[in-house]
Amino acid sequence: MDQTPLKRPQFFFTTAPLPCPYLPERLERKIVTELTGPGAEHAHEGLARAGFRRSHSIAYAPACPGCRACVAVRVRVADFARKRSFTRIWRDNSDLLAVKVAAKATAEQYDLFARYQQGRHTGSDMALMGFYEYSAMVEDSPIDTYMVEFRDRMGALIAVCLTDRTTDGLSAVYSFFETGGPRDGLGNYVVLWLIEHARRLNLPYVYLGYWIADSAKMAYKSRFQPLEALGPGGWEPLPARETAAAE
Repeated sequence: MDQTPLKRPQFFFTTAPLPCPYLPERLERKIVTELTGPGAEHAHEGLARAGFRRSHSIAYAPACPGCRACVAVRVRVADFARKRSFTRIWRDNSDLLAVKVAAKATAEQYDLFARYQQGRHTGSDMALMGFYEYSAMVEDSPIDTYMVEFRDRMGALIAVCLTDRTTDGLSAVYSFFETGGPRDGLGNYVVLWLIEHARRLNLPYVYLGYWIADSAKMAYKSRFQPLEALGPGGWEPLPARETAAAE
């Protein structure tokens, strides 16, 4: 008698339309599925390659009415080379100590998270998150997830990145950092560090989530070339959109 356990079916649902947080006068709608049980890791692997992102124990992808602005992107690690602006950012922040820690929320992390939200995203839903909601965002993961903490020479927490690992790469789930301080380019530095870490692990990709051509908040992602975008024909190169000044 065949004792192979039955595979749990993957059910998908759509959310109600809500105002888009990135493009004015547009609606946001998502297709979502739950990541649970012993098959969560396997399900997440396939969904990540299909352009889904993870939040808590949910995988989601945009399914917005009449809009295809959100494009899943990933950095091709083996071919990535730092250009002039990135070389400066890497040099200026190379004294930071990066440490992988368990995906457990701390008061120190939350204080930095709250300052980041007030400095960059005042009025957003995330700016209203208390410590309990922040803890859930960090700790509620059914897959291989960890935090990377970046500290200066005095031990102060400067930046944090919530990171998922898959068999083909690292996924930057959410990062936050000190704003208004003397250091420039901390957000870019976190991505640069992830790319170098993936290189050391022999992982081919760093997943950066969704890029939106007309969103200033998302513009930085197109600078990490060579970048691949998920389209109707699969993952394809995304042309560079970096300005000459940024070079």
